[in-house]
Amino acid sequence: MTASIAVTAIAILHLAFLILEMFLWTKPLGRRIFGLNREFAEQTATLAANQGLYNGFLAAGLVWGLVSRESSHEISIFFLVCIIVAGVYGALTVKPAIFFVQALPGAVALLLVLTSG
Repeated sequence: MTASIAVTAIAILHLAFLILEMFLWTKPLGRRIFGLNREFAEQTATLAANQGLYNGFLAAGLVWGLVSRESSHEISIFFLVCIIVAGVYGALTVKPAIFFVQALPGAVALLLVLTSG
């Protein structure tokens, strides 16, 4: 139960990333959250939308793991590992805070999934 709640929370988090990156990137809220000026946000909107789409795929994978009757643990583990890797890479290449926003919550959820078995 706790693992399912954690996986659900991570899926919701990645849906929020999708919304922020695909639809709010150039809006005042998106620019404020990501610390962007208007010009940079406009120049990078297509890249952000692409990144948001990938976050949507990660969320979809986690939902698949939650509703799957077969291999649900394995599906959840795969997508959580993808999230952790993406978060570590983002922290190393873009902004260290990405580790705490993406990789660490993913790691906590992964630990809960692995120990709920």
